[in-house]
Amino acid sequence: MAVAVFLGTLTAGLIMNVPIFFVLILCGLALMLNLGITDLAILGQNMIAGTNNFALMAIPFFMLSGEVMGKGGLARRIVDFSNVVVGRLPGGLGYVAILASILFAGLSGSAVADAAALGGLLVPLMMANGYNTERSTGLICAGAVIAPIIPPSIPMIVLATSVGLSVTQGFMAGIVPGLVLGLALMFTWTLVVKKDGYTDKITFTNEEAKKIVKESIPALFMPIIIVGGIRMGVFTPTEAGAFAVVYALLISIFVYKEMGWSDIVDVCVEGTISTGIVMAIVAAATAVGWLITIAQIPAQVVVLLQPLIAHPQILLLVIMGFLFIMGMIMDLTPNILIFGPILFPVVVAAGIDPVYFAVLMVLNLTIGLITPPVGIILYIGCSISNIKLGKMISGIMPFLITEIIVLFLLVFFPQLVLVPLSWFM
Repeated sequence: MAVAVFLGTLTAGLIMNVPIFFVLILCGLALMLNLGITDLAILGQNMIAGTNNFALMAIPFFMLSGEVMGKGGLARRIVDFSNVVVGRLPGGLGYVAILASILFAGLSGSAVADAAALGGLLVPLMMANGYNTERSTGLICAGAVIAPIIPPSIPMIVLATSVGLSVTQGFMAGIVPGLVLGLALMFTWTLVVKKDGYTDKITFTNEEAKKIVKESIPALFMPIIIVGGIRMGVFTPTEAGAFAVVYALLISIFVYKEMGWSDIVDVCVEGTISTGIVMAIVAAATAVGWLITIAQIPAQVVVLLQPLIAHPQILLLVIMGFLFIMGMIMDLTPNILIFGPILFPVVVAAGIDPVYFAVLMVLNLTIGLITPPVGIILYIGCSISNIKLGKMISGIMPFLITEIIVLFLLVFFPQLVLVPLSWFM
C-alpha cells in the first residue's frame, strides 16, 4: 500500500507540473497519512537533518568554483588547450568540444555548468565555421554528460551521502567510464565528420601553441590537484571543494586577471542560487527517504524483485530501463534521492557491487538530462543556439544513442568500472 501511495502521489504531482520540491513534500505528507503520523514537525526536523551532513558541504563549494571558472577564464583556457591538442584533425572543433568536456568535467562536476560554459564558447565558433547548428549543439550537450561521471561529481556526492557509500570510491570509480564515454563520442563525431564532409582544421605556429599550453597549465592543474589530493588522502571531497574555490579565485584574479574583487559578489550570488535549488530538493528528498524507510518500501521492492535477484544482469537491465524512463520525466537530483535508498538494498541483495551500481545509476540519470521532454540540458542548448526543441533532439540523437550504448556496455562488462577502481583505490 505504501508503494502505491508514494508512486501515485509522485506521478500525480509530475503530471500536474508541480515543482519537484513541492511534489516531494506532498509525497512526504501522503506517506505520513498512510502511516498514521500526524506530527508535521517530523517532516521539518528530517529536512533540516538531511542537509546537516559534512559531505554535502562539497556541493556549494564545487558549484561556486564552477561559477568562478566560467567568469575567470579557466574554461576558455581549457578550450584553447583542446584546440592545440586535437584541433588539427578534420572537423577539429567537434573533437575540441569533447576533449574540453572531459577536462572541464574535472573542474565543475556539473553537467549544466559544462553545457552552459562550453556551449557559450564553442557553439558560436562552430556556427561561424559552417558546422550544422543542431549537430554542433547536440555534441556539446551530449559531452556535458561526462561531467557528473568524472570526479569531482556533484551527483555522486548526493548519491553517496544518501545511501552511505564512500564519496572517494564513487569519485575514483567514475574516471574510466567517463573517459570511455568521451572516446565513444569522439568515434561518433568521426562518423559525423565523414557524413557531413567537414574538412576544417585549426593550426598554430609552435610559438602560439607554446603560449597557449603555458597559459593553460594553471587551469589544467586544478583537476589533477583535486583528484590526486582526494586519492592520496590529503583532503576529503568537501575540503577539495573548498580548495577548488580558493584556487579558482586566485588564478582568476592574479594569474588570468579576468576577475576583479567586485565580481566575487556576482559569482557568490549565482553560486548561492544554484546551491539553494539543489539543497532544497536534498532536504525534501531526505525527509521523504526517512518516511520511505519507516514505511518499509525498500523491503517491499526487494520482495517485488525477488525473482530477479538470482539473475543480477537481468535485474540490472530492468532497473536501468526503469531509471531511464524516470530520467526522461524527472530531474537528476530528485531521481537520485528518491530511488537511491529504494534500489540499493535490492542490488546489494543481488550481490552487485554498490559502487559499480552508483556509477551506472549516475550515468543513466545524467543521460536523462539530454532526453525529452524534461531534459534540462536540451533547453540550455536551445537557448544557446536559438533553435527549437525538435531540431535540438534531431541534432543530439546520434550522440544520445552512443551514450546509451556505453551504458549497456558497462552493464555487460562491469570490469570496466571495477578493475580500474581496484587500481585507483
